[in-house]
Amino acid sequence: MLFGKLLPKEGNFFELFNQHADWIVEASRAFANLVANYNDLQLREKYTQEVDSAERAADRVTHEVNRLIHTTFITPIDREQIHTLINLMDDVADLVQDSAETMSLYDVRNMTEEITRLTDLSVKCCERVREAVRMLEAIADPATAEAALKTCEEIDRLESDADRVMRSAMSKLFREEPDVREVIKLKAIYELLETITDKCEDVANQIEGIVLENS
Repeated sequence: MLFGKLLPKEGNFFELFNQHADWIVEASRAFANLVANYNDLQLREKYTQEVDSAERAADRVTHEVNRLIHTTFITPIDREQIHTLINLMDDVADLVQDSAETMSLYDVRNMTEEITRLTDLSVKCCERVREAVRMLEAIADPATAEAALKTCEEIDRLESDADRVMRSAMSKLFREEPDVREVIKLKAIYELLETITDKCEDVANQIEGIVLENS
């Protein structure tokens, strides 16, 4: 029995990565539904709760991964890579929740076209993150490794699109919005939404490093 306990173990990190990525997508889609139904107070509350639930579930996966790092003798990839990846992914979930909370705290009255566009790009980035994460377990296969890198490139392009939307949104906001309070509110929302795509790009860069080092 003791001998069995001393045998090297390999935690199921890839499955946990997949679970976390699923929660990221669920949070981002719930947030998109919140934005789409913002004028309906009941639906707004419903989707805010869904964002919160997904973020808490993602947190639990993050804690489990960080626990396993310290209790697993053999890991499928470098421990620091595991730690960095799961925490970057958790940052994405946190930012989605922060965006929903900020809208409520700032009492944002109406959704702008720019919020809708940035939200759409955020959802697409989160979905691409999930695609790339799901490929990690099989990156020893050259075709899978190449597909993962291409998905990471897509995330980079989506982040660039979001950056352009935000710059345009800021320009329009400062030129056309006369209410200083609305400027402050919307500026904060735009920046948060763009930061979601930035953090997805950070995840993509980490995945690229893992792929190149381990494929």
